[in-house]
Amino acid sequence: MRIFVGLGNPGANYAHNRHNIGFMAVDRIAEDNGFSPWKGKFQGRMSEGRLGPEKIILLKPDTFMNLSGQSVGEAMRFFKLEPTNITVFHDELDLAPGKCRVKSGGGHAGHNGLRSLHQHIGADYQRVRLGIGHPGHKDAVAGYVLHDFAKADQTWLADLLVGIADGANKLAQGDAAGFMNVVALHVQQDPVPAPTKPAKPPKVSQNSESPEAAKKSIETPDAKTTLQRLIDKFK
Repeated sequence: MRIFVGLGNPGANYAHNRHNIGFMAVDRIAEDNGFSPWKGKFQGRMSEGRLGPEKIILLKPDTFMNLSGQSVGEAMRFFKLEPTNITVFHDELDLAPGKCRVKSGGGHAGHNGLRSLHQHIGADYQRVRLGIGHPGHKDAVAGYVLHDFAKADQTWLADLLVGIADGANKLAQGDAAGFMNVVALHVQQDPVPAPTKPAKPPKVSQNSESPEAAKKSIETPDAKTTLQRLIDKFK
């Protein structure tokens, strides 16, 4: 058995925030893989199902991001699991939008949800880091993560969530590399071919003679040099 945790903040006001991409991920796993309806449990909302032979508990803490560890710790102890049986989906500022990386253990890098998890279950859980990009300055981070995804983000976000749902079976089996490959195939965009530029016509000076005029000037019998006219005069 494994617990897949999505991090986010409860309530309609936060539903489409960048900070809630973890909630979005487990929602899509539940929807696409036939999990049970969500119900209140462990200070959050829980859904049950299977990914291949593995039983999976999906959990979305209702404690708000900063206290996520309370909900996860309660569920882990109830099912008598270890931190290594916990996989957490969360937003990652240090990855480009649409990128996905799997990591086990390590620090919380200032993420308040991960900080709470460290306090309640330790650091040995698995993380699925979902890139949302960085606003460029640390003072802008709070407003950035608590703001809805932009319209320009909707295509890669939809592809990322579908990839997560499709690859979740591999993640449940411990195949992190296989999971990331599935996600990457969904998010990858076909390159847009460079437009073919038409050949530029040769420039013609406005003061130049046309080919026809030039030909006439060469072929006209009266077009004689000054020297030739002097020779003709003394013949």
